[in-house]
Amino acid sequence: MATLVPPRQRHTHFRQLGRTIGVPVPVPGVAMSEGKPPLLRLLCLHGYRQNQRSFHERTGALRKALRGRAELVSVNAPHRVRAPAEHGNRGGRSPGLGLLFCVPAGGAAEPRAWWFSRPEEETFEALEEAARCQGLEQALETVARACAELGPFDGLLGFSQGAALAAIVCALQQRGDARFPFRFAVLIAGFKSRAAPHGRYFREPIAAPSLHVLGESDRVIPAALSRELAAHFREPAVLSHPGGHFVPAAASQRAAYLEFLARF
Repeated sequence: MATLVPPRQRHTHFRQLGRTIGVPVPVPGVAMSEGKPPLLRLLCLHGYRQNQRSFHERTGALRKALRGRAELVSVNAPHRVRAPAEHGNRGGRSPGLGLLFCVPAGGAAEPRAWWFSRPEEETFEALEEAARCQGLEQALETVARACAELGPFDGLLGFSQGAALAAIVCALQQRGDARFPFRFAVLIAGFKSRAAPHGRYFREPIAAPSLHVLGESDRVIPAALSRELAAHFREPAVLSHPGGHFVPAAASQRAAYLEFLARF
């Protein structure tokens, strides 16, 4: 990977590693009407302890910034995250599969997870090198079902644990998994899953075009972990910002998103 400009020199930095970007790539069968690029559809995968509704709200600024260029469609992760008081009560557990594609009419929905690094406790720690984990297959099936029932989608947009899942989906697509038809991925505050069973997804470089967005002040997913994930992609684009663990959408970052999306 090329050396990134240090944050003290530039607060926001966007670089295509390995090649110049910014030139729209014509897509067979997609017409450009009146010179306007086609509206892209992105399937959005929220972070741990978030849900479809909360992530929709947290990406409001990004949706506004990309209005007319990209549509963001969020779905729920399949696993319910139990409240701390419930961890000793197995009877309170619910898979919540009926919540996958519905936005609650009011109130906050329960927190969700894509998988657990501690199966016994049904919790997740991004930095934990877990010997085993639980729930990934259900997470992949959720993404596949969304692609089939809500698609087609041009790309994936994942945040935190959702970005880690999106990277695995990219690896599976590269291996010929037809469940995941998309052309690119935007990975925000992403990281390489440290669960031992997931190591097989990163044995070879991932070819999917990718934009990796990282916060230099992120204390939940340190920027170094997002750069580590980017290194597993063949020609990643990297957007760094001075903030923490959130989806950035300021003017300079909007320009970087649009520059990346202009390729599709």
